[in-house]
Amino acid sequence: MRHGDKINNLSRTASHRAALLKNLASQLIMHKRIVTTLAKAKALRTYVEPLITKAKENTTHQRRVVFSYLQDKDVVVELFGNVATKVAGRPGGYTRVIKLGARVGDNAETAMIELVDFNEIYGKGKGEAKEAAGKKTRRSGGSRKKAAGSTTEGAEAAEVVAEAAPAEETKKSTKKEKKAAE
Repeated sequence: MRHGDKINNLSRTASHRAALLKNLASQLIMHKRIVTTLAKAKALRTYVEPLITKAKENTTHQRRVVFSYLQDKDVVVELFGNVATKVAGRPGGYTRVIKLGARVGDNAETAMIELVDFNEIYGKGKGEAKEAAGKKTRRSGGSRKKAAGSTTEGAEAAEVVAEAAPAEETKKSTKKEKKAAE
């Protein structure tokens, strides 16, 4: 029986599993997304997310701790440089696992694991809203506050667009007049 045994051993010895997760984490940090099996992706998520959290505090001690896990200087520099600056405002959940289906050769379930803040497709429009709203927590407010704020922001944006449109038309007409005068 395996009561309370939460770690997925991935059918490997402890040293083999540690080496596998170290290599997968290094590749994920360098390439921002990798394709692997679903079981490895889920195991990697629990391995790499605490390392990313440690990277948010850029101290010598944290760098040494992360280096003891990854054993690659280039990966540590990338993690504490580009990755840490992108995830600085995020309280957790730095990775996303997307199921891709069965692999052709052995019918293993594959998945793509990626760093959330480096995906341009899912991240469009979210960054601006987060910066404008400031720091939010789960307890920061009810739905009434959000609804009232969104209607006023929408009205302000519509006014700005309405004011900007006539100004652009006058610029175009003056350019046409200048060409006609020449």
